[in-house]
Amino acid sequence: MLEVFDRARNDRGLVVLEGLHTLKHALRFGAHVHVALTPARAHLLDLTRSLAPDVLDQVNALVQDVDRETFGRVSQRAPASPVLAVADTRRRPVEAIGDGLAVVLYDPRHAGNAGAVIRVAAAAGAAAVIVLGELDPWSPAVVRASAGLHYALEVCHGTWPLALDRPLLAFDANDDTAPFEALPRNAALVFGSERFGLPDEVLHGCDGTLHIPMRPGVSSMNLATAVAAGLYGLRRR
Repeated sequence: MLEVFDRARNDRGLVVLEGLHTLKHALRFGAHVHVALTPARAHLLDLTRSLAPDVLDQVNALVQDVDRETFGRVSQRAPASPVLAVADTRRRPVEAIGDGLAVVLYDPRHAGNAGAVIRVAAAAGAAAVIVLGELDPWSPAVVRASAGLHYALEVCHGTWPLALDRPLLAFDANDDTAPFEALPRNAALVFGSERFGLPDEVLHGCDGTLHIPMRPGVSSMNLATAVAAGLYGLRRR
């Protein structure tokens, strides 16, 4: 039972789910969960009954009881709610993503920001989030920050240039050549990091650029905020 947690931290096909919010979304969107542990079943079920009654029976049937010492050994950090689980990842090649808007993150550096983008993209109905660079989008930290909403859309790891048969539109603070009203629904929206933005090779490799109007003197937005503004701006068309 406990060995699967050690294996999950080194196996790209598995991921540790930390806390009830992460587990509830994984269950809602059909993740294959191998095992879940709790040192406080009654408290966990009370939380589930309050926050996610639709998965209460699944959680009750899935979790196994362990003592707090064992739970502490398994967890690398104490989750906000008393449950840890192991689930299969859904790693897909970039070329396999379906129709609909895709979000592309160029070289994000912060797992929390990447996870927040996935959470926003799932809420806004995007088809996929593609992460380019060294950050593994299926790391436990990213999955934790997304609250398990990796399972609500495709989450892929890719490299530039992207072999996507869809328009690539870059968000650039200094240019705006494609108004929201003209955007195709199957576009891939490319965002750079807060500090560095997008390099010239990416900007030149895209089919157009967009920008989010900001008050003069404000240099940048949080990455997840920028993605939210872009996606919900498109939804208002």
